[in-house]
Order: sequence, then C-alpha cells, then structure tokens
Amino acid sequence: MNNRRVSRISEEIKKELSEIIQYKLKDPRIPPITTVSYVDVTRDLSFANIGISVLGNEEEKENAIEGLKSSEGFIKKELGNRLKLRAMPKLIFGLDESIKKGMEMQKLINEVNHPGE
Repeated sequence: MNNRRVSRISEEIKKELSEIIQYKLKDPRIPPITTVSYVDVTRDLSFANIGISVLGNEEEKENAIEGLKSSEGFIKKELGNRLKLRAMPKLIFGLDESIKKGMEMQKLINEVNHPGE
C-alpha cells in the first residue's frame, strides 16, 4: 500500500483518538493529562501501534494503559464512526517513554558540558 496513504491514516487516527480520549472516555483510570504521542499503522492496515504519554507515576501510567485496553471496543466504534475505512485496525496501546528518556539525556549532556555544577 502507498506509504503516504498509510501515514495519512496514522495521522487521522492520532487526531481522532486524541479527541476521543480527551472528551469521550469516562474511565477513572485514565488521567486528564493523557496524550497520544504517535500512531504507527501497518502497511496492510491490520494493526495500529499507539504510543501513549501519561503524566504521573508508574502506577498511574499502567492504570491508564489498562483503561485504554479495556475501552478498545468503544474506541474502535468511535473511530469507525469518524473515519471511513473498510476495516478498522486492531489497536495496540503502549507506554511512550520518549519524553522521559529525552529529559534523562538532556541531564547527562548538561553534566558533561558543565561538570561540578
């Protein structure tokens, strides 16, 4: 399948998924500061790997992922109503730790550039 089409579909799913999480989900396990970092749809549109960033401790992050996994059916139905796809991909939620890793890298860079501070 065309890579541009797959990336457009990924971006549309990301946009709509962000709105659904923010305004439609009522699960108390999902904190208000939950963002969709990325969506990678496979070329055959059968799977969508979704990176979720959650502001909070490890327990809150795990609870948010569990809440999203349990809401997968509702989310797929909402996405199906908003997007005109022949088949909706299976949603695979995962925790995105890239922000945390980036902050750790910045701290290490600062330590190397300014030793003793």
